[in-house]
Amino acid sequence: MDIDLTRTSVFLDFDGTITTVDADMYLLDRFAPPEWRAIDAEFRRGEIGSRMCLLDTWDLLTPNEEEMRAVSREVPIDPDTGALLDALRSAGADVIVVSDGFGFYAREVCAALGVRVLTNDVDWTKGRLEFPHEDRCCACSSCGVCKQAPIKDAKHEGRTTVLVGDGASDYKAALLADVVFAKVASGSERPTTLGTLAAWCGRNGIDVVPYATLRDVLDALVPGASAVS
Repeated sequence: MDIDLTRTSVFLDFDGTITTVDADMYLLDRFAPPEWRAIDAEFRRGEIGSRMCLLDTWDLLTPNEEEMRAVSREVPIDPDTGALLDALRSAGADVIVVSDGFGFYAREVCAALGVRVLTNDVDWTKGRLEFPHEDRCCACSSCGVCKQAPIKDAKHEGRTTVLVGDGASDYKAALLADVVFAKVASGSERPTTLGTLAAWCGRNGIDVVPYATLRDVLDALVPGASAVS
């Protein structure tokens, strides 16, 4: 893939992209009543925005910071995350994690990785979600984190934009990014089944680069880097 990484901004989703499973769903499975699944299904069908989905599912939880952090830490991180970040930054790329989830686990992981993250916040003293990166001026104005906003900023600066994602929270960002990596399920050797983002892009005429793990993204963006990582 011929991209000048010194003039490129790479936007990485968190849940299901940096993590191997969705950390919010893992948390909800553990602590919330089963009604959360109906709310999530409404979001995936496009009937509600992500901000409403997050608020409604969060309301099903009894916030306990210690317990919720402990359970979230059970969610594995893609083992090639660090190698991908190191290779991209060494090549001169700007890397930002964009996560439209509950936020606290994404912030913890990204702090350990030393990478900037745009995500939502939890005010643990009040037990409520906050949305410092929503964009009420956006045409949809329904997301917790507006993933289109930083892509627009990067494009305004003349930078190539790369999105690496997997699910419904990445749909609107995929409309703007120059290159879209969309996660797919993997078979024994290569990716075989289109995932949520990949299938949506296919229905909407958006070209994607399929990947199964972040090692695939590393090999595509920084050829040869994985051989020395």
